[in-house]
Amino acid sequence: MASVAGGTPKARARRAPAVQPFADVRADFPVLQREINGHSLVYLDSAASAQKPRQVIETMERFYSYSYGTVHRGVYELGREATEQFEGARERIASFVGWDPACSIFTRNATEAINLVAYAWGRDNIGAGDEVLITEMEHHSNIVPWQLLCEETGARLRYLSVIDSGELSLDELDEVLAEGRVKLVAVAHVSNVLGTINPVGEIVKRARAAGAVTLVDGAQAVPQMPVDLGAIDADFYAWTGHKALGPATGLLHGRRELLQEMRPFLGGGHMISRVERDHSTWNELPWKFEAGTNAIAEAIGLGAAIDYLARIGMDRVREHERELAAYALERLPEVEGLTLYGPDGADGRGGVVPFTIEGMHPHDIAELCDREAVCVRAGHHCAQPLMRCLGVGATARASFHVYNVREDVDRLVHALGAAREVFEL
Repeated sequence: MASVAGGTPKARARRAPAVQPFADVRADFPVLQREINGHSLVYLDSAASAQKPRQVIETMERFYSYSYGTVHRGVYELGREATEQFEGARERIASFVGWDPACSIFTRNATEAINLVAYAWGRDNIGAGDEVLITEMEHHSNIVPWQLLCEETGARLRYLSVIDSGELSLDELDEVLAEGRVKLVAVAHVSNVLGTINPVGEIVKRARAAGAVTLVDGAQAVPQMPVDLGAIDADFYAWTGHKALGPATGLLHGRRELLQEMRPFLGGGHMISRVERDHSTWNELPWKFEAGTNAIAEAIGLGAAIDYLARIGMDRVREHERELAAYALERLPEVEGLTLYGPDGADGRGGVVPFTIEGMHPHDIAELCDREAVCVRAGHHCAQPLMRCLGVGATARASFHVYNVREDVDRLVHALGAAREVFEL
C-alpha cells in the first residue's frame, strides 16, 4: 500500500513540498498533448478554469483506488487514512495562504463561500438603512448574493466606480465610508475581466477604520500570485480550487470571532454537536459549516495542486504571468481594429487580457480562434454591470497560467488575423 501511494497516508498528508526553480511544466499537463483541427492545443482560458497537472490527477486516482473512505467517522483504517489526507490538505492549503486551518472552511466553490457569508453573517448583521458596498468590476458571484440580502433586509447596495484606467478610486471609497452607513465592503482581489489587481489590504484597512466588515473574492488571485491573508487581514476571503490547477472545490477563510458567532449555513450531518428532538448544538470550527459528506477527493486534489504551485514558487508564477500579459499587451495591438481593456501595463494586472475587434462579435472571435485550436473566452464573463461600464455587450478574453508560453500569444495573434480575413475586414 505505501509503495503504491508514495509513502504512508499521514506522511503524504503533512509533507511540505520543497521549492524548485521555475521550469517548463507543460509536460505535466496531459491535455496539452491534444491536437484539434490538426493544430496543437493552445489553452488561454485559465481565468475561467485551469487545466490540471498529472500530479493532481494521479493523487485523486490513488485516493479513490486505495484510500477511499468517509472522513471523521470511520474507526477503520481506510477512514483514518481518508481523514488524515483530507485534514492534511486543509492544513497545507491554509498555510499556503497564511491562515488558521480551523478557520478555513471547504465549500463547493467561491460562489458558495460568498453565499455562506451573505446568509450566515449578513442576515443577522445587516438591516434596513445599512449599506453593502461592492464595485462595478465584481463577478456576479460577488453581486447577486448581496442583491438578495439587500432585498430581504431593506439595506442598500452601492457600487464603487471603475475609473478610466480600469482601477478603483480610494478617494471615492473614503467618501462613501465617511457617510457611516456601510456595514460590509466586498471586493475582488483581481478582476476576472480587466485583470486589475486591487489594493485589498488598503481597502480592508480603511473599511475596518469605518466599522465595516470586509469580504475579498480571491478566485483570480490565489492561483496566480503570492497571497498572505494575515497581511491582507480581511474578515472573509473566498476562492476556488479549479482555477488553481485543482478540482472544483472552494475555500472560505474567516475571522474566528465572526465564524463562532455565525449561525450555520447548511444543517445536517457532521456539523452538529448534539441533536435533540426540538433543537441542536453545533460542531467546532471549521466543521460547523461543513454539513454532510465532504468533497473528500476534491479537497485532497486541491492539496496536491497547492503542493505543485508551492514547488514552483508563487513569486515565479506571478512573474511568469506578468511577462505573458506584458507580451500580449505588446503584440495584440498589431491586430487591426483591436481594442484592449484594463490597466495599461502588466504590473497592475493579473494574467488576463480582454479585447474586442471592430466589426466582429466576441463569440465569432472565439469560434474562429477555435478553428486554429486556440481557446479564448467570449461573453460578459459573469460581469454584466462591468460590461455596461465599458460600453460593450461582451469581450473576448485571453488568460494565462503556468503552462502558457510566448508562442501561445503568437498563435493567438495569428488566429485573430485569420479571423479578420474570414470577415474580410
